[in-house]
Amino acid sequence: MPAYQHIFFDLDHTLWDFERCSCETLHELFYTYQLHTLADNLTVDTFVTAFRKVNRRLWTLYGAGDITQQELRTTRFNLIFKELGISNKEMAARLADEYIQLCPQKPHLLPYAKDMLDYLSNKYMLHIITNGFADVQMIKLKSANIMSYFSEIITSEKAGCHKPDRRIFDFTLQRIKSHPKECIMIGDSLDSDIKGARNAQLDHIFYNYENITHQESPMHEIKCLSELKELL
Repeated sequence: MPAYQHIFFDLDHTLWDFERCSCETLHELFYTYQLHTLADNLTVDTFVTAFRKVNRRLWTLYGAGDITQQELRTTRFNLIFKELGISNKEMAARLADEYIQLCPQKPHLLPYAKDMLDYLSNKYMLHIITNGFADVQMIKLKSANIMSYFSEIITSEKAGCHKPDRRIFDFTLQRIKSHPKECIMIGDSLDSDIKGARNAQLDHIFYNYENITHQESPMHEIKCLSELKELL
């Protein structure tokens, strides 16, 4: 491997276990507000499934610049309720606020994330590049007790653009006064992390923890973060 000096990490789904943290939060909200009373046959599983479907769609729109941060936050639970055949704007607004408050406070990391940060921080400068919202991402980093590992935490808000736009990587390179050949990107998204790294001429590692089938050819692909020891 080349003599890297810097490692860029995505946060959600790469270090911070979004699915586990989000699922825990949704379960708490479902039972706290007895959401099963809002529709016939509504279960916590159907609620979580509807959230995942809507959330994925909204983040795709946000990444493409078609909706704003505020629109994503305020419409998410309205759209989830619509998916479930529920009409209750007051409850949707309450859930939107509480989800944003509770979910980022969950501390769960993906397997071996902490071990790899310990290992890599002794050899490289570590940084975060995320499309997530700055206020929320900072809470996640603090809740998971991993803030201290990173020299730069670059959000799309700070850079003024989203992955895969190469400008967010160029912005980061300027901040750390480095060259693409001295850096490598690690992330779980082929569309934002890997495509973005290619756009910026960065080496990259695709963290395919869900073992998805794809037609891409990333520079490196791992199924578990522990495999980073073999590469770095």
